[in-house]
Amino acid sequence: MARVNLVLLVVAVICALAAVTSSHRARKLFIGLENEQKRMRELDVEWSQLQLEQSTWANHARVEKIARDRLAMHRPAAGRVLSVEAR
Repeated sequence: MARVNLVLLVVAVICALAAVTSSHRARKLFIGLENEQKRMRELDVEWSQLQLEQSTWANHARVEKIARDRLAMHRPAAGRVLSVEAR
């Protein structure tokens, strides 16, 4: 009878250690998940800021003003414009 009790005690201890290990691993994975979700939110904010910045830099009026002021570019005369049609 003592032998059966000893075997059951060993099995119970192994199960308890497995439960503790599993619980610890689950907590670590959950913390990792939360960290990745936080990083995802930060990247979403950065993406939104980059899209806003791109729309600002690519604004047609801004590009035209820079072309005129810095590069001394101007619109060609109507007779110098050539249209090409795609087939």
